[in-house]
Amino acid sequence: MNNRQDEKFVRMTGEPVEKLVCSLALPSMAIMLISAFYNMADTYFVGSLGTSAVAAVGVVFPLMAVIQAMGFFFGHGSGNYISRQLGAREVEAASKMAATGFFSALILGAFLGVLGLVFIGPLGRLLGATPTILPYARDYMRFILIGAPWMAGSLVLNNQLRFQGSAAYGMAGMISGAVLNTILDPIFIFGLGLGVTGASLATAVSQGIGCIILVLGTFRRDNLPIRFRGFCPSPGNYREMVRGGLPSLFRQGLASVASILINHAAGAYGDAAIAAITIVNRVSMFAASALVGFGQGFQPVCGFNYGAKLYGRVKKAFWFCVKISFVALFFIAAAIFIFAPQVIALFRRGDAEVIRIGVLSLRIHCLVFPLTGWVVLCNMMMQTIGKPLEASLLAMSRQGLFLVPFLYILNPLFGLLGIQICQPASDLAAFFFSIPIAVKVLKGMRDEY
Repeated sequence: MNNRQDEKFVRMTGEPVEKLVCSLALPSMAIMLISAFYNMADTYFVGSLGTSAVAAVGVVFPLMAVIQAMGFFFGHGSGNYISRQLGAREVEAASKMAATGFFSALILGAFLGVLGLVFIGPLGRLLGATPTILPYARDYMRFILIGAPWMAGSLVLNNQLRFQGSAAYGMAGMISGAVLNTILDPIFIFGLGLGVTGASLATAVSQGIGCIILVLGTFRRDNLPIRFRGFCPSPGNYREMVRGGLPSLFRQGLASVASILINHAAGAYGDAAIAAITIVNRVSMFAASALVGFGQGFQPVCGFNYGAKLYGRVKKAFWFCVKISFVALFFIAAAIFIFAPQVIALFRRGDAEVIRIGVLSLRIHCLVFPLTGWVVLCNMMMQTIGKPLEASLLAMSRQGLFLVPFLYILNPLFGLLGIQICQPASDLAAFFFSIPIAVKVLKGMRDEY
């Protein structure tokens, strides 16, 4: 271990956890907020093209969730292992894992992209596109599929840098891509007249440039450089990635499945229903992004200190994050609840039906929003300390164990309202489900300590 890595170890295991979490969380929160913002930018600019165009963005969301699932699987799977190995001062093993995670994501992303382009029409219908939405969905999907390898690769690198305690380098790459995407959207959509295709092209180009910046960031200071000669696709490395990344794969994969099912169910109520749910999902993701970024500041602290067997610091950091997240989410939810009509109208001004459906759905989401911090932080802790079963159960709870059954129960009973309340209902169920799991693990850490 070189001097800089030694200094990082001392900082991660000795600095007060409250200060440490906040310093690491700020870059991650910036990354998440700006990433969510440029996801909203597509919806905002496409909104002027019509309700069916906005709905197409929502239809393609499950595909993007699959790409994200790959990125988070390899990024969290390798990153969790990297943080524990750096905490144990095993730098060579951590370096090999970094390269293996990144290049594996590129290869699988390329395979997904080619497969999707070959079957782009059937894929659009599978994702829930109605006949009026399908042409827009095909146009939007095309460059998303082409950019799949570097979209997944960017997420891997961002997470690896974050788990090394170098979130600022990840922030540089992700923010560069986000800002560029926001600039290119109106140029490609309106200036070049590409319409929905321009929105996806802007995303693919900006993500590619962001990925290049992230690769360069791995060669700075005390980070683990990404080199192909470090690529080591061994059963042992993939076993570790499965341990650390499977919960993310479940979470994002089930989010994709749930979105497809919701798109199909909402399609029975017209394009306006799909468009409204698309807008609500984008707004909810933006609001939740600050929470996820804050939790990502906790993860490297958790991983380093768990690897160093400093369990008291792990628990102290966890409870600090739980308290802060609940208070912050309460005020965010209150603000969104009050200004819900203005928020929805920002994306589809003048479309009364989209606004009516969206406002009610968004306000229902706000009622349980403060509770999601507990679920997210519990999941992050389990994943980081190498508890794959507990982490996978928590990851599956919102979108799999509860949301899908609620959708099939509530939609026949209440119609469109049932679709609107199924996600908040699953969030509430996941909150109560996670309590005994987290308490058991926290008590186990006390015994180990």
